Amino acid sequence: MSVLTRDEAQTRAKLLDVHRYTIDLDLTTGDETFDSRTVITFTVRADQDATDTFLEVQPAELRSVTLDGQPLDPETLDENRLPLKNLTPGEHELRVDAAMRYSRTGEGMHRFTDPSDGETYLYTQLAMDDCKRVFPAFDQPDLKAVFDLTVKAPEDWTVLANSITEHTGDGLWKAAPTPRIPTYLLAVTAGPWHSVRTEHRGLPFGLHCRRSLAPHLDADTDELFEITKQCYDRYHEKFEEPYPFDSYDQAFVPEFNYGAMENPGLVTFRDEFVYRSAVTDTERQTRAMVIAHEMAHMWFGDLVTLQWWDDLWLNESFAEYMGYQTLTEATRFTDTWTDFGIARKPWGYDADQRPSTHPVAPETVEDTASALTNIDGISYAKGASALRQLVFWLGEKNFLDGINTHFARHKFANATLADFVDSLASVTDRDVHAWADTWLRTTGVDTLTPRITPGDDGTCTLTIDRTGSRPHRIAVGLYDQDVTDEDRHLVLRERLDLDIPHTTPHPIGKRPALLLLNDGDLTYAKVRFDPQSFRSVNAGLSGLPDPLTRAVVWNALRDSVRDGELAPTAYLDAARTHLPQETDLAIVQGVLAFATAHVTDRYLTPEQRPTALATLTALSRDLIRRTEDGDNPGLRLIAVRHFIDVAAHPDTIAAWLADGTVPGGPELDPELRWRVLARLAVLGATDEAAITAELQRDPSATGQEGATRCRAALPDEDAKQRAWEAMFSDDTLSNYLFTATAQGFWQPEQNDLLQQYVPRYFHDVVTLAARRGPAIAEAAGRWAFPAHAVDTETLRLGEECLNNGDPIPALRRKLADQLDDLARALKVREV
Repeated sequence: MSVLTRDEAQTRAKLLDVHRYTIDLDLTTGDETFDSRTVITFTVRADQDATDTFLEVQPAELRSVTLDGQPLDPETLDENRLPLKNLTPGEHELRVDAAMRYSRTGEGMHRFTDPSDGETYLYTQLAMDDCKRVFPAFDQPDLKAVFDLTVKAPEDWTVLANSITEHTGDGLWKAAPTPRIPTYLLAVTAGPWHSVRTEHRGLPFGLHCRRSLAPHLDADTDELFEITKQCYDRYHEKFEEPYPFDSYDQAFVPEFNYGAMENPGLVTFRDEFVYRSAVTDTERQTRAMVIAHEMAHMWFGDLVTLQWWDDLWLNESFAEYMGYQTLTEATRFTDTWTDFGIARKPWGYDADQRPSTHPVAPETVEDTASALTNIDGISYAKGASALRQLVFWLGEKNFLDGINTHFARHKFANATLADFVDSLASVTDRDVHAWADTWLRTTGVDTLTPRITPGDDGTCTLTIDRTGSRPHRIAVGLYDQDVTDEDRHLVLRERLDLDIPHTTPHPIGKRPALLLLNDGDLTYAKVRFDPQSFRSVNAGLSGLPDPLTRAVVWNALRDSVRDGELAPTAYLDAARTHLPQETDLAIVQGVLAFATAHVTDRYLTPEQRPTALATLTALSRDLIRRTEDGDNPGLRLIAVRHFIDVAAHPDTIAAWLADGTVPGGPELDPELRWRVLARLAVLGATDEAAITAELQRDPSATGQEGATRCRAALPDEDAKQRAWEAMFSDDTLSNYLFTATAQGFWQPEQNDLLQQYVPRYFHDVVTLAARRGPAIAEAAGRWAFPAHAVDTETLRLGEECLNNGDPIPALRRKLADQLDDLARALKVREV
């Protein structure tokens, strides 16, 4: 399948102005395909020598094409490109009649039938280049146009789109014409949605989900609308340009590949955000952050759109930063940067230390396939961290003035990094261009290390050594032990704002018990401790007063483990010592996640793993006991989940499942029941009959995924073979059921049983990815990779696959990252 290159897009943008797409979709033609009829009006510029171009379309059947009333030969379609030859200057009208295939992979027009009630739902996901699966287009972000949409659907369905839709009768729905938007942001959802509507400041707001999830959406409607309204109001305080579309709908859709998508006026979310089971307040905060993130996109990405995909960060980094910052300013979730620091920022650090790293704003992204691989921790977490540092360095007023200048200059148009930097530079005397060069055009993570030098008078000076090249403005926390406190907790003496690099040592008074670089987490850098500070951290981490400070310390310990400077067992010891006293749920969750998935499952040897599991079991049990009074249900839920996940013996969790409750609570809701059953499957303590019985109890889509995960986890040769064939031979699995199968398949406890599948993976995954496309390739590279097999043979097989197997770009990127993580794990084991 051909992918659009940057050079091709630039050539086409010079040739064409696209005015309008008039699209008629018929969703009543069967379960496999739908009809798509499109009229495109566009102008060929008179000052261009080139008069040939092409249209992207990927039909099941291309019935007819006419240009200015003259038929074109559908047989000229080459893969997904229809050539347009010898175009004359002036306005043209192109008509295309095609049948399009529904998707089961979350790309194009995804079709899902709810196993709970048999109802069918459809939605589009078109970024980066999948509109060709729904309608023909000149598919690049800088050829914006007006969209005029009509949809025919079954009579009892509701159709939603980017603008307000009206049911005109006989299943026909008409959407109001949009402002000028790019092709990748057109959105349609259709089905018997359960909808809740309100109005805010004269604008229609809507929430939509599957009917089977209606009670769960209704339970959270007040919270969801409140967050939406608070963010909407706060953005209107920040931004001079008003919200640019005629409505704001949020649709929670099934089997969605991302957290959400910023379609103008119709944001689509994965419907796991409609909670069927108990969740922690941190998880509610994450959902609220995604709401804030996607709303920020209405300005960053939708009103002002990137010119080409090398400026993906102009969309994602800004929405990421604004999402966290606005949530902190406008809602009850005031500690969002702690969650960012412990859960999100490491995603950026890890990505930035792999061979596949790239600048936040790359100089060039050659094609759309390469652009897709840049949806990563660099474009999101590192970019947001860079913007947070920019605001600290520039000042928030200047930052917002620059943003508003940017909107005024480029609304309903496109912009580049140079345009954005020019907008910032217009409101400040600081050298923003130099800042952009050092922060946005470079790769890698700087490391900051303190050197404390004592003086003759009992005072000390601080010098900060930097590996890397970026300038930083950071806060340095000086902490002393409270001698009046029996536990001698660490208390903040002073927080200094320092610039790096600096020319002279900075006086800090008497030596602190703990000196913490980047206190407040305002820059993007790894930090290290001097020896005395490290001893203070070991003894007093949980006593540090600010959760964001504790997050910075935990990240420093995490980085030291990954860099081979701190033993993995030392990290487990720190978790065992300090998590029982931790009050911040995001920190508890983040530390336990790293301790389990990275330290226990990868960095420790198989011989060390049982001891680590016992440590984590004891830690989880301590947290369960600590929460017996019911005062902290979120912490108790985290502890129960992790107790289940690390159980080395089935007796306790099997008793919970039989009783339907954990002693003292909580009762086992569907999520916990499937979690217990999955762990029992790994341990060989359940069977197909029990899985089938649980599925009868919970026949929902989530239940189907749970049963699929459990069946793949059974330590049985036949079960493993069936799971393997389902993933790699039978292409009927949806994206979510593929992921569930992969999640169940590989288990460290089953190494001997799974050994034969490691070399098979590197052979079969290449053909699978080529056959099923980027979404399944990403899932296969992420979830189906044998991450437990930390040995040199797995590394050799993987490198051979990369060098000789010719994987598609989405898979190549995932494999390269997985193999780098595997090589790092081997080095950590050596240390």
